[in-house]
Amino acid sequence: MVTEGTENVSSAGATLQGSFSGATGTIVETGFYWGTSASDLNRELYVDSASGSSGSFSATLESLNANTTYYYKAYVLEETDGSYEYHYGEVKSFNTSASGSSQTWPQWLELPSQQSDGNFYDGHFGKGTSRNYSYHYDRSTYTALWTAYPLTSSHTSGSATSKSWAYNPDFSADEQINVKSNSYSSNYGGNYSRGHQLPAADRKCDATMRKQVYYLTNQTPQLQDGFNGTVWSTLENTVRGLTNKADTVYVVTGAAFRKVGGSESITYLNASSSSIKPSKIPVPNYYWKVLLKVKRSGGSVTSASAVGVWMEHKNYSDNDAWQDNVVSVKQIQDWTGFNFFDALPDGIEASAESNTSWSTFSSF
Repeated sequence: MVTEGTENVSSAGATLQGSFSGATGTIVETGFYWGTSASDLNRELYVDSASGSSGSFSATLESLNANTTYYYKAYVLEETDGSYEYHYGEVKSFNTSASGSSQTWPQWLELPSQQSDGNFYDGHFGKGTSRNYSYHYDRSTYTALWTAYPLTSSHTSGSATSKSWAYNPDFSADEQINVKSNSYSSNYGGNYSRGHQLPAADRKCDATMRKQVYYLTNQTPQLQDGFNGTVWSTLENTVRGLTNKADTVYVVTGAAFRKVGGSESITYLNASSSSIKPSKIPVPNYYWKVLLKVKRSGGSVTSASAVGVWMEHKNYSDNDAWQDNVVSVKQIQDWTGFNFFDALPDGIEASAESNTSWSTFSSF
């Protein structure tokens, strides 16, 4: 088993390559461990299982820092007669280039335009070549301001049931909220749950994808009674139901503390002890979703429909109250400052983002 090298190294990314040979059992997992220290490769990049006694695999790192040295090693997990053994390659390194050119932002239909600076981290998760979700994380508020993902009926079918919360391996746990073992009620108080942005029920299809939706950057403090367990859950179920009539629904789910130009007051939760970090965290005032469906001909998008839902974060007595909060995608763009569905042709994008009717969208 050896680590082979890197290719396509830029100021913000690199493709890692590995290979193995001489396997006598079944290779059940391949991947890489990486980080900024050769002695502390604390981040894992899972690739896939493999067949045969030899093979090769690769994976791409994104959203790296410019002009930085990174270290990595490849690994395979081999199963033989019920016993498991890890095999590792040697540690190697590469240097990202200076920030003369920006990261190439994928042209996935669900992705908003990239909008980053030093306070933000943009990342993607997936399995092999299949994407799971992308996120835009604000380090200053410990919040993914949006999470974007494709949703199909195949994503919601399967037996993956993992419910183990874990830190996002893309960056330090110190920049994440400490609710891995205990929810907000234990560590910060109040009737708040760890509300998924990409719902767990949207990823029953695969164990790895399911595991990734339990990273702490895919949750925010949501009122449990009257919001997360009721009206927001009803909205999530309704969105899943759209996949019965559409090949793919492209979803962006987000949180907001203030509308652009607004001065809304923000509630902070205080840690229950000095050992819990951070010492206080902000609670979003709003939660929202924007949704997109498209029609294609010969691989090109010929038409599209979109709609948004913007909800004040409060207790609702009616589980269907989300229906009273349907707005256009254009309106949510104005309130958040994000540019959604930018990969669509301009004319199609403008028309789709002006729609304010849920029935028009759902019947598209």
